[in-house]
Amino acid sequence: MQITGTHIAYLHTCHRKLWLFANGIQMEHTSDTVSEGKLIADTTYLDRSRKYTELAIDGIKIDFYDAKDKVIHEVKKSDKVEHAHIAQVKYYMYVLSRNGIDEPEAILEYPKLKQRDIVHWDDDVILLGRQWEHEADKIISQENCPPLIKKGICKNCSYFDLCYIDEE
Repeated sequence: MQITGTHIAYLHTCHRKLWLFANGIQMEHTSDTVSEGKLIADTTYLDRSRKYTELAIDGIKIDFYDAKDKVIHEVKKSDKVEHAHIAQVKYYMYVLSRNGIDEPEAILEYPKLKQRDIVHWDDDVILLGRQWEHEADKIISQENCPPLIKKGICKNCSYFDLCYIDEE
């Protein structure tokens, strides 16, 4: 299976969500939170599509890529799982470097928070990218879904109803 940025973000958020998503159980279309995030991405930075290009390569899709300065722009609704957002853009950086783009950088943008975080290239990106691909592939290829691990972010997850169906 080709690993995507979504797989890497889910690897850093919830192994159960990663397994379900990768094995064809996709709940994002039923989530108000996901819909709100897409709306923010679609209605913020409207001039971007004229300045930057969309880039799809090796299973990843970068909505806004500044080819001149080698900068990935990733728009997010909230910084609640910022560690997963950082991992996702570092994975994008890894894929770009694997395809001959030297030392790309990324900007995580949280328009609702009026916040921007720059993710700089470092030599660990290649090692981490390979490691994350291996870890994600290992989880995805398991015969059974990983067990539920209750986290504070679960209540806003698109898989909440599925994971907590047996809970009182």
